[in-house]
Amino acid sequence: MKVTDITKYMCHRRPDRTFSYKGHYFPVCARCTGFYTGLILFVIYNILNHVDLSFNLFLISLILMIPAFIDGFTQYLGLRESFNTLRFVTGVIGGIGLIIAITFIIKNIISYLILNGL
Repeated sequence: MKVTDITKYMCHRRPDRTFSYKGHYFPVCARCTGFYTGLILFVIYNILNHVDLSFNLFLISLILMIPAFIDGFTQYLGLRESFNTLRFVTGVIGGIGLIIAITFIIKNIISYLILNGL
């Protein structure tokens, strides 16, 4: 099984929206590459410097996802054409927001379950 067999379910992988190196395309598009980069960067940062997952940080994480949404949605509607660098940058920012939001939600679900003895 190749990596591309798995990534085809997570990303459109259009060659014109994907980075390439020496003629080989990344297994995911530029925006998804950015999202995964942002996720990894935040996890590493959180390991080295513990981040307190407050509600305010959760709200900030939602704001961090807005640029990727706007970039992708306006492109989808045909209002404009994005470019790979912008896709990557908004993906990194959105990836950081996404991992914070997911972590905050999971942490609070687990806390709720523990407190209620479920």
